[in-house]
Amino acid sequence: MLVRIRERLIRRFSGIPIPAKSTIHAVLDRHGLVERRGRSRHRAQGTALSLGQRPNELWCTDYKGEFLLGTHKYCYPLTVTDHASRYLLTCEALSCTKERYAFTVFERLFKDHGLPSNIRSDNGVPFASAHALFNLSKLAVWWLRLGIGIERIKPGHPQQNGRHERMHLTLKKETTKPAGLNFLQQQARFDDFIEIFNNERPHEALDMKCPAEVYQPSTRPYTGLPDIDYPLHDKVIVVTLCGRICLGRKKINFSTVFAGQAVGIKEVHDDIWLVSFMDYDLGYFDLDTRVLEPLENPFGPKVLPM
Repeated sequence: MLVRIRERLIRRFSGIPIPAKSTIHAVLDRHGLVERRGRSRHRAQGTALSLGQRPNELWCTDYKGEFLLGTHKYCYPLTVTDHASRYLLTCEALSCTKERYAFTVFERLFKDHGLPSNIRSDNGVPFASAHALFNLSKLAVWWLRLGIGIERIKPGHPQQNGRHERMHLTLKKETTKPAGLNFLQQQARFDDFIEIFNNERPHEALDMKCPAEVYQPSTRPYTGLPDIDYPLHDKVIVVTLCGRICLGRKKINFSTVFAGQAVGIKEVHDDIWLVSFMDYDLGYFDLDTRVLEPLENPFGPKVLPM
């Protein structure tokens, strides 16, 4: 069918470039015109923005705006709160927003408090990557591997993370005016703020309890990355450091945010392959163009109900 469709396009539109077979297949799939082989699989659509009514159902994270320390170096505070209890899990004085520092902070949090069900963030670095597949980042892919749903607020709508932002206003007022001389002094101010915020400040929304009286660790312990298997796929391939899928001598451009991750591939038509990560179907490629044609974004930002 794909060959006939492409042949008709070539004859009808001879003066313009014709899409590759994988592109045609992806378009048909988006419109429900592709019958998949084997047992039916429900393509994950990402997690809806949750209400986070119990501890660890939803963590919120962001960087409070950078500011200059007394040493004239910028400080980028990375903050994480539990949505339901208002518990301030951490406020780390970092020197930049690079992923490797965020990895360290979150791994310590997961070891200390267990894993949340979802993490909500904005669309900035390192939570998302504007030029990567589906705007994912390595940090977001790691969260997915751990079974954590990723939630992103609508760009330009910080009020969708309003509870976290209100905490930021208090944090800024009480710890950065004036700022500390250096990172050690500033971190000490943040630590003092965390102690008071969690243990000494009752919240009306918590029936005048303090966050520490409501929060409790997650029942999901952090034990490292679980294994992934793809029993419904033809092959399991580890993405190269340069973000490619190697199939024989063919190299398919994929995405560097998946470097080192195992993906499943399945031939769904002659020389057309479906690529999946965990329960998410990501797109198709063919061995002629060797470029991934993405499906509908399963990780796209969703709008909070008003």
